[in-house]
Amino acid sequence: MPNRLAHETSPYLLQHADNPVDWWPWSQQAFEEARRRDIPVHLSVGYSSCHWCHVLAKESFEDEATAAYLNEHYVNIKVDREERPDVDAVYMEAVQAATGQGGWPMTVFLTPEAEPFYFGTYFPPAPRHGMPSFRQVLEGVSHAWRDRRDEVTDVAGKIARDLAAREIGFGGTEAPGEQEQAQALLGLTREYDAQRGGFGGAPKFPPSMVIEFLLRHHARTGAEGALQMAQDTCERMARGGIYDQLGGGFARYSVDRDWVVPHFEKMLYDNALLCRVYAHLWRATGSGLARRVALETADFMVAELRTEQGGFASALDADSDDGTGRHVEGAYYVWTPAQLREVLGDDADLAAQYFGVTEEGTFEEGASVLQLPQSDAVFDAEKVESVKRRLRAARAERPAPGRDDKIVAAWNGLAIAALAETGAYFDRPDLVEAAVAAADLLVRVHLDDHARLARTSKDGRVGANAGVLEDYADVAEGFLALASVTGEGVWLEFAGLLLDHVLVRFTDEKSGALFDTAADAEQLIRRPQDPTDNATPSGWTAAAGALLSYAAQTGAEPHRTAAERALGVVKALGPRVPRFIGWGLAVAEARLDGPREVAVVGPALDDEATKSLHRTALLGTAPGAVVAYGVPGSDEFPLLADRPLAGGEPTAYVCRNFTCDAPTTDPERLRAALHA
Repeated sequence: MPNRLAHETSPYLLQHADNPVDWWPWSQQAFEEARRRDIPVHLSVGYSSCHWCHVLAKESFEDEATAAYLNEHYVNIKVDREERPDVDAVYMEAVQAATGQGGWPMTVFLTPEAEPFYFGTYFPPAPRHGMPSFRQVLEGVSHAWRDRRDEVTDVAGKIARDLAAREIGFGGTEAPGEQEQAQALLGLTREYDAQRGGFGGAPKFPPSMVIEFLLRHHARTGAEGALQMAQDTCERMARGGIYDQLGGGFARYSVDRDWVVPHFEKMLYDNALLCRVYAHLWRATGSGLARRVALETADFMVAELRTEQGGFASALDADSDDGTGRHVEGAYYVWTPAQLREVLGDDADLAAQYFGVTEEGTFEEGASVLQLPQSDAVFDAEKVESVKRRLRAARAERPAPGRDDKIVAAWNGLAIAALAETGAYFDRPDLVEAAVAAADLLVRVHLDDHARLARTSKDGRVGANAGVLEDYADVAEGFLALASVTGEGVWLEFAGLLLDHVLVRFTDEKSGALFDTAADAEQLIRRPQDPTDNATPSGWTAAAGALLSYAAQTGAEPHRTAAERALGVVKALGPRVPRFIGWGLAVAEARLDGPREVAVVGPALDDEATKSLHRTALLGTAPGAVVAYGVPGSDEFPLLADRPLAGGEPTAYVCRNFTCDAPTTDPERLRAALHA
């Protein structure tokens, strides 16, 4: 019989709706039930495409005896971290403080007052590798609650007080200058893996936000080392197994330092961020590889993640059926030489050489992840395309990985920005249309009458959870990019509505610091506040970027001031931990450059000369430049006010820091003005 999760919209929660565990969603009623029964809360946090979350569910939550014990001794709450990043952040901070590490699945035991007192991640069904079994943990916690209650509540109270008292070293309200940006670049150079690209060791994550900083820093200062790190890292990732050589798009991370074996889940946010980065790399260098990867990644998002409602699903699972009924990580993506021969016949050897498929394999059980190894061999381009086409067709016959169809507002904002810009750069109006459709879904389904944003939806039905700071900031970022590309000022207006909420409901008036949850949101044991970038830009740095762009488009001084105050944390953290505040550093580059404000006016939006000037403006590499596009006298964008045609010709105006260049009708002069 289904439990309480059967009525939720989260695919992750729905995966547990038929568990024998009597799950509750996160709710006050669950804690009231714990108080009524005088028992602790077992909080389990995960997400749909998390491999070890599935393992824990199969081993323990689907086991009748374990479920019976959980139901008797605990109120059990299941949380999708992608729906409730605030709950996840607060308790993950506790787990990391107590154990020195964290991850998912996250297992936390709470008092009925929601105070944590015991923590962990995955627990096996039987003791192994020094880990207790899940049943041993459950029995130990239950006995402690029953026999040592005072000790448990003292520990819980201390942990809750310690969390509530934690203060972020905000670093003041002054934005970083030349010195801090140079120090950040030096720090990245020290951590750079010159042999393999990327930063640090294994596991290795795609550093999209750091690459954005490197590209902007090079554009502003001419630093060749910054561009080299960005180029080499992008090439190594694109040639590695972390990139899907057949279907496009990137996996979550590489388990090794060489980008060979990925953790095979494909997340919307990674692909949105990387699509945009490769498009920007092409813009800076003209790299054919960057162009191909940007377009293939955009096409992957539209083909594999787009939902019927026009939004973009959250993720594809790492696991899928290997053809024998077993769910195995990577089964959809890997190949053996025998499988190549079965599909390709005489072309199998060529494919093996081209994609680095070996008899011993690069993954498990003799299978290989497809790569593009560095090679002196020359391959026939038509033959390679034929091989890829046939392998794609054969792969499409395999059982596909599951898809998490949940629409997350923030990640769709990132996708909107990436698709709008990629479509504009490469003359792909279909990609711009896909961005508009996703933006339209967010407005129709996620925004209420007060421009408050819901975090998620599924199948066109809005979820119950309020948007957090990253939702408001990333959706505003997407709308601002869409406004620049389409010339439709309504997207600028929507961005302004969202950013007004950031100023009023997420910002500390005294310090300018930003919180991840609104002032009127559900009160947890701590109001989460994290300025560091993780898999996506933090809400804090994303808000700084969107506020800065909006101020450049509109001249809104409060938004400019708020952006500069928010960048104070980048001044503090950038020189010390640049890998973990890459988007903040990128925004700081835009501020140091102005950012530049470009107005393009023409007799009509579909006039070819006007479109050419507009595209030239969008292709400028000046960090964070904003573009307004319309006809003279249009009230769509403030930047278009008092901008006449010069001699009846389409005309571009470039300004920054309250100073304007002479208007130009020449695309070459405009190009020169926008290459920092």
